[in-house]
Amino acid sequence: MKQLAIIGSTASGKSDLAFALAQHYNALILSIDSLSIYKEIDIASAKPSREERSSVEHFGIDRLRPDENASVITFIDEYSRIHTKALNDNKNIIIVGGSSFYLKSMIEGLSKIPDYSQNTLQNAKQMLNDLTECHRLLSEIDPLTMQKIALSDPYRIEKMLLIYLETQMAPSEWFRAHPPVPILSNCPVLNLQVERELLRKRIALRTQKMASNGLIDEVAALEQHYGRIPNSMKAIGIIEVLEYLDAKISKDEMIERITTHTAQLAKRQQTFNAHQFNLVSSGGADTLYESAKSILKQG
Repeated sequence: MKQLAIIGSTASGKSDLAFALAQHYNALILSIDSLSIYKEIDIASAKPSREERSSVEHFGIDRLRPDENASVITFIDEYSRIHTKALNDNKNIIIVGGSSFYLKSMIEGLSKIPDYSQNTLQNAKQMLNDLTECHRLLSEIDPLTMQKIALSDPYRIEKMLLIYLETQMAPSEWFRAHPPVPILSNCPVLNLQVERELLRKRIALRTQKMASNGLIDEVAALEQHYGRIPNSMKAIGIIEVLEYLDAKISKDEMIERITTHTAQLAKRQQTFNAHQFNLVSSGGADTLYESAKSILKQG
């Protein structure tokens, strides 16, 4: 079994490249994308079509309800599933997606998390009703850790609180005592690059297609079923539609804002990808195809 990861900014063509490689080199695909993981978010996530998913088996897609929270653990579980399937079926693995932070976390590994008692879980639930006080308490206990965690990040505040309540250790002490164990090893990373102006045009075209294919109706249905509180409802492509549904902006303004915000995201992704990975190859689709081909054909 061979495996590799293809990273790149949104609308760069990563998924198309991964699909072409998977078809020719006997591979399964693991999507690491913060929206495609959710059921019912099809247009806003630009997830692969059902035809593509029937031709090449995909993992990491339609695994959670929109009112559930995705985390690196979600994708670790998906990697475990695809790894078992690949070994059993003698397949290769191609990991692809724009949420490179999750990939980086899997490569570098995670520290062991303590087993939480029922008492710890109940105490944490009660304390988290006052998130500001939790953040203040944890900042006194572990200022170095908490200065990196915003008050607007309830997921990480809860994680730090649970560790402290269960172990009576500052989270930083716990992590020093339990260093990270890599989840994903021997996985070459390839970075797909697209010239900025071309990427902007692709983003604009994709946004127009999303709007034409029912994006507004999709978001309206999601809001009706799940409200606006879930993290998934705060994603680019959804928050702008909600502004439109609130009559705060016109449809044209909605499309322009999605395009602009997506382009800004793409720039952040490009910067992150260039500096956070030991890249085996970086370049256009043709360059990466040849690099990936040589990796998948080894042995």
